[in-house]
Amino acid sequence: MRQFQSVNISEVGLGTWQLGSADWGNVSEESAFEILQKFVELGGNFIDTADVYGSGVSEQVIGKFLKTRSEELFVATKLGRRGDNGNGWPQNFSYDNIKRHVEDSLRNLQQEQLFLEQLHCIPTEELQKGEVFEHLRQLQAQELIRYWGVSVETAEEGLLCLEQDGIASLQIIFNLFRQHIAEELFAKAQEKGVALIVRVPLASGLLSGRFSANTTFAPTDHRNYNANGEAFNVGETFSGVAFEKGVEFAEKIAQLMPDERLAQWSIRWILDHPAVTTVIPGASKISQVVSNMEAAQLPSLNTTTHTALRALYDTEIKASIRGKY
Repeated sequence: MRQFQSVNISEVGLGTWQLGSADWGNVSEESAFEILQKFVELGGNFIDTADVYGSGVSEQVIGKFLKTRSEELFVATKLGRRGDNGNGWPQNFSYDNIKRHVEDSLRNLQQEQLFLEQLHCIPTEELQKGEVFEHLRQLQAQELIRYWGVSVETAEEGLLCLEQDGIASLQIIFNLFRQHIAEELFAKAQEKGVALIVRVPLASGLLSGRFSANTTFAPTDHRNYNANGEAFNVGETFSGVAFEKGVEFAEKIAQLMPDERLAQWSIRWILDHPAVTTVIPGASKISQVVSNMEAAQLPSLNTTTHTALRALYDTEIKASIRGKY
């Protein structure tokens, strides 16, 4: 467990983009329940979702699941990327629309208060204006949300958000394909007492070691339709590295790890950074949940391995990252 403001949350959480049954392929409600059940059985208590994951499906499934549990579970959701009812950017960022989206998430999750509401990778200029933060503070004062944070695409955005009073968390892309952000953000976040939530820990599966250059994905899978940033920031898919290059890099990373458990060691590498509060790998099957949770039980990687992984990043990987970061 690691400290998130006034509570303890599991250092390995559960990302639930997959449970929206869109963008990753279909996951039935029964399978989603089994994934959530196994996660909780293994000691997990922090679940991350968003209102756009399956247009509310992920939140709704989680809401139904919560009603079957007696233990305290902490659910984080996100807003700002909906395009329904004639809304979108910039209409999403008015107080009235943000409040409506919060209320929709409350209904989907069947909760009276959201544990954590996060801005969902909204435009940098909206963060610079600062009005969205005041909207969240108002909703917090109304006790519709307990804490608020921001999911960001770039270190610049993260540093901007860290200047805001009341921010509880930053959600960032941080993995073996995106190492440099530690120097740019971590010390400041610790100084401010802001939790760091790490997404895309396995670079959309590249760091599972299961893919080859010939691997293909379904047309509805974002690893197909957003492989080069066609739909949204390319960093959300394979951490911005071209798929074929990513396969090569993953093979080189695997050779530096203690054994063949590449996915687990990749998560362990993230947890070796004390500034990280929780990492939120997704799962579309129970075996992935088990693997992700077991990563927290591994010993820390030694200094030699950390140094070698950073050298590989600096000399080969970093120059291959595309998109804004």
